[in-house]
Formats: sequence, structure tokens, C-alpha cells
Amino acid sequence: MLKFIRLGPLGSERPAVIDDQGVVHDLSGLTADIDGAFLAAGGLDAAAHALAAGQLPTLDDPGDGSRARLGAPIARPTAVICIGVNYAAHAAESGAEPPANTVIFFKHPNTVVGPFDDVRIPPGSTKTDWEVELGVVIGTRARYLSSPSDALAHVAGFTVSNDVSERAFQLEVSGGQWSKGKSSETFNPLGPWLVPASEVGDGSGRRLRSFVNGDPRQDSTTSDMISGVAKLIYELSQYLVLEPGDLLNTGTPQGVGLGGKFPYLVAGDVMELEIDGLGRQRQTLVQGRP
Repeated sequence: MLKFIRLGPLGSERPAVIDDQGVVHDLSGLTADIDGAFLAAGGLDAAAHALAAGQLPTLDDPGDGSRARLGAPIARPTAVICIGVNYAAHAAESGAEPPANTVIFFKHPNTVVGPFDDVRIPPGSTKTDWEVELGVVIGTRARYLSSPSDALAHVAGFTVSNDVSERAFQLEVSGGQWSKGKSSETFNPLGPWLVPASEVGDGSGRRLRSFVNGDPRQDSTTSDMISGVAKLIYELSQYLVLEPGDLLNTGTPQGVGLGGKFPYLVAGDVMELEIDGLGRQRQTLVQGRP
């Protein structure tokens, strides 16, 4: 299984790929970054072929964030498109019925940060929440697809996404739209890896879990999604054009702070999130400042 990563300081990340033996290889000779243009040009396949041909130099780095910082595995997504209330049990804990129509909202793209970067609690926030989600990265443009069977061909790969939310901003002062509670800085840790769709299939059957300060919070599987990845991409393509490098957050299972069973996050708390085969991320909460 190949794992695409980006190493280095914020804004100066270097593209790389981890091979099946855990060796990290430099992609700088193939692309300046793992972005929409690289994905649209078939970059993941090109990297696999170059690796098989022995054309990629190795890096003296474990690729786990212990030496060089791990950035988000994709650079500068044009859009971060999110699906709300897409797990039936999460709908129940939120006091809502499963939606008759897919709920779509957006996060500002600059919320995307690395999988081990600190998350900043907005000034005045008392209801900052965690949400482990299957992240889908678009590889080729998708518009007005004919059926869900066409959708997966437009997926580059999958990753772990944390749709951090501020529930008061989202629900109490929203004005009817959720993006106020979703778009604070650092509110979308992503990674550690981008795993090609050829290794993951349709994304179903993946166990996803979250923890706060080591205590379990969410524990479910992506098979419990009300709408699966293919259906979501098909539906979205009827309303908007999905571009290479776009990130789709597919919804979160039960076990978040909004459900009332667990306290919201405070400075010093540590979130950990994982999805089988896609890796584990970890963030410390810090108090944001104006």
C-alpha cells in the first residue's frame, strides 16, 4: 500500500511517498507538490511507476512526523465540501431524523492543517467538538454524472479528516447555515496519508475511531454511512463541479460532544483519530488568540 505524504514546515512541504516496506521516497523530481494539477495528470499512478522503476530517491525520514513535520497530504484544496448527518446513530444523538435529502455545507479551505498540528480553540468558544471522518480527495473533474457507478473513477484517494466544529457558532448563531461553526483556523486536520483509491475501493467497511485524552469517543464503521462515497459524489455532481484536489468530508458517527455524553474540548486536551488502513492523527488543543 502506497502512502502519499508532505513533509516540512507549513507552506514549504515536500512531496513524498512511503512504499510497502515503510521506506520514504522523494517526489520532488516528479512534482512540486501533491495538488490538484498533480492528481489530474495521473500523478499517483506516475509515482507508482517511477517507484517500481527505482527512479525515486529515498529520504532519511520515517514519514511519521517524529522528525520532519507532516503536512496535510494534499496541498491547497480548492474546496472543502462536507456532508452533515450521514450516520443514523449520529443523527439520533443530535436529536435529528436522518435527512430525506443530503445535507451539504462547506469549510473554508484554509482550515486544512497537518495531522499533528495544534488545533486552536476560537476566542470565547465553549463548545469546540471533534469529528472523525473519512476524507475523499477528488482526482478528476466530476460534473453531472450519469449514475453513482461513474463516481469512484473520479476519486484519487482517501485520508483521515477531523471536521472540528464549534457548536454554538454552528447552531446558535448560524443564521441557518453551519459554516460559521466549521471554518475557524486549524479546524480541519488532515492525514497522515493519502492512500490511492485503488488500495481502498469504495471506502466502505473501514473502522473509524476517536479518542480524547486517551478515552474512547467514537467507534463505528464507514459501512454505517447513510449515503456511501459513490452516491455522495454522484449527488454532489448534480449541484456543483468537483475539481481535482477538492476534499470531501463524508460525515461523522456518534460519540461527539454535541451528543451530551462527553464534555466539549478545552485547551490542553488531546484528540486522536484513526481509520483502518488510513493511519492515525493526533492534535493538542490550544487557546486561540485574536
